[in-house]
Amino acid sequence: MDEMTANPGDLPNEADPVCKHNSQVAVLEQMLGAANCKRLGIYPLPANFKLSVVIPVYNEKRWIAEVLARVRATPIPKEIIIIDDCSTDGTRELLPSLKDENTQIILKEKNGGKGAALRDGFKACTGDVILVQDADLEYDPAEYPVLLQPILENKADVVYGSRFIGENHRVLYFWHMVANQVLTLLSNMFTNLNLTDMETCYKVFKKEVLVGMDLKSNRFGFEPEFTAKVAKKRSPPWRIFEVAISYSGRTYEEGKKIGLKDAFNALYCIIRYRYFN
Repeated sequence: MDEMTANPGDLPNEADPVCKHNSQVAVLEQMLGAANCKRLGIYPLPANFKLSVVIPVYNEKRWIAEVLARVRATPIPKEIIIIDDCSTDGTRELLPSLKDENTQIILKEKNGGKGAALRDGFKACTGDVILVQDADLEYDPAEYPVLLQPILENKADVVYGSRFIGENHRVLYFWHMVANQVLTLLSNMFTNLNLTDMETCYKVFKKEVLVGMDLKSNRFGFEPEFTAKVAKKRSPPWRIFEVAISYSGRTYEEGKKIGLKDAFNALYCIIRYRYFN
């Protein structure tokens, strides 16, 4: 997938979801102009394009149906892979009722953490591009087109959605923000990147980015480990972009799970995966 720029003149019939999308884009480009559409994240898709949305789930019965509805509402051909990490709140029993022909559900036998769930999800992906989606309402699937745009315009191989470069966000914990920024700074020091939000959920990347990448972290250490291993790629390096996203964080009463222990683990992973695999 070296070149992902769409060719609107060489498309399948109108029954194809990519063709239908591109026909709608063509109408909007006539109305608004191609440059304005591009700025709004409205653009044609490559023929036969498919996005793989990977959703690790643990005790999210309250939110998962709404999250799934929002993911399905995004106007992009996609498969959805849900990995239940041994939920105990009824999520596991609810998931079969949410399945459709484009949704695969993986039920883990043992709780392993976000990183372990993502590894299982990545193995099941068949799309051209992979996107990590949390199973809550902190991140908005309506922003998928903006997240995908640098990759589909062949400007990037990996895209991070940043909560700290100008978009709307819910006002919550000051020390969480400080911890995120400190961990991002330390990650940047060890990787020589200039990210503003290493800990973001929204990591979007071409499927080939995972080739030869041996991911090992089981919990939230996935974020710094993935970043470190992306940064190690040479000849040529992976092209990394950040785009602004909105963020509606949760309180602990609403189900937020990450804590101080995970911050120290992230620090360990930043150092470990800079020097070791």
